[in-house]
Amino acid sequence: MDSWALLPPVALSPLGPLSAEVIACGMTDFRAVGRYLQALPYGRTADRADFRAVLRAGRGTCSTKHAFLAALAHEQGLPVVLTLGIYAMHERNTPGVGAVLTQYGLASLPEAHCYLIYAGRRIDVTRCGKAPTEPITELLHEESIIPEQIGDYKVTLHRHFMQRWINANAEQVRGLSFEDVWRIREACIAALAQ
Repeated sequence: MDSWALLPPVALSPLGPLSAEVIACGMTDFRAVGRYLQALPYGRTADRADFRAVLRAGRGTCSTKHAFLAALAHEQGLPVVLTLGIYAMHERNTPGVGAVLTQYGLASLPEAHCYLIYAGRRIDVTRCGKAPTEPITELLHEESIIPEQIGDYKVTLHRHFMQRWINANAEQVRGLSFEDVWRIREACIAALAQ
């Protein structure tokens, strides 16, 4: 996936509440907002579905940061698409999760990830810090969503996908229940926030 640097450097106009908010913060073009959000720490806001809270909270996840950018792009009339993909998460493509996966004897877990598509390129503004040795290239599922779908819809889709994955990979999960695997996934996400 590509970085914020491929977002269009289009000047922002005060066409809606998000546009007005970022302009008031001193950001004058769309690419600058992407760069700013990438620099914010990775972490959940109080309401994981409230992408508007990213600036106030000073942190965000792949869901909230990309939903914020997609909603801002919509206000500006930019052809940016919020996308939800599921991939096999492991240490090589998501540095920081390896120790958790190893602790439970797992090579990978299916992870739901939000990103943007602009001009045919996948753009991820949450990748910072330790660079992955392997990019996310193989997606197990991919679909366009709207910013309001980063909450319940994303979690429900992810949970259903995870259950099917557990059923199909009984040998790899060795008797772990869905709840066990989901807790391991949450521990991976917590490790990313450190």
